[in-house]
Amino acid sequence: MSARQRHIAHLHLHAGLTEAQYGDIIELVSGVTPHVQAIPPGAVQLDLTSALRYFDLSPYDMVQMTMMRLKGLYGIDSSAGLAGNRMLAAMAADTAAPGETTWVPAERAADWLHPRPVTALPGIGRATAETLSRYGLHTIGQITDLPSATLQRLLGAGQARLLAERARGHDPRPVTPSEPAEHLIADLVLERDCLDPAQHHRAVLGLAEQIGQRLRGEGRIASRLTLTVRYADRSSSTRTRALPEPTDHSPALAATALGLLTSLGLQRARVRAYAIRADGLLPDENAYWQLSLDPGDARARAAEVAADRARRRFGPQAVQPATLAD
Repeated sequence: MSARQRHIAHLHLHAGLTEAQYGDIIELVSGVTPHVQAIPPGAVQLDLTSALRYFDLSPYDMVQMTMMRLKGLYGIDSSAGLAGNRMLAAMAADTAAPGETTWVPAERAADWLHPRPVTALPGIGRATAETLSRYGLHTIGQITDLPSATLQRLLGAGQARLLAERARGHDPRPVTPSEPAEHLIADLVLERDCLDPAQHHRAVLGLAEQIGQRLRGEGRIASRLTLTVRYADRSSSTRTRALPEPTDHSPALAATALGLLTSLGLQRARVRAYAIRADGLLPDENAYWQLSLDPGDARARAAEVAADRARRRFGPQAVQPATLAD
């Protein structure tokens, strides 16, 4: 007996939502199907497969009904992708204009993918795209037509296998019902006001490192960071930025956090406290990791795993970045 065909919808919400509003959205779409996965801050995925018989509607009409509910009850415009798995649904949603739905039926998935640029696949970074481009590989169809041995020589066995699976539209991940994003906070309150830019840098770097350690310890990744700086006069400044991709990798977190610090332009500000908040938390097994041709990235992640192991055995201060060493 063949497996039942899945129907996955990916909705982009074209609105700036608070956490409470996002929670309301999750509750609303859960009335369509219980199989809802939050993808904060502005998207949601639904597995409509089991709900089709109940509503006696086609998958496309189910998506339209959901979008109408969002518009009618909350005034939120949305665009949607509909396909047989999560990856294809998200890719389809990226091509849909506000108020529209791109439907990629299973029997048309290969034809739909074939002419699309290879960079449309999740996890394809600039370095990988440039390597493929040097060999004349620009579209997804060219990847699927390439012998696997050739692709392995270009990218290595692991990356080649992953890219080939994505190029063929394969994605076995289920839609996992989850609550709206939780958050993690790391903060530092100083004993006296600080005017030194180097100390601002050091403080924010240390907080980003704490967030990374906690994320990895809990098996989660973050999608967004918020930096709050409180001054001696009790006023404060806050900046928020989405991460380039959800991650638990401390250097990536630190780069975003330090970018937020730079955007504040503190100069001679008298700072009393710092706080970093990580939002949009997801289980790390749900993440797409960007394919990388840089061996240094793999070594950095391996070193991070070893450092975390040492901290668990010898304490949190056993290993730390050189910048934070006394």
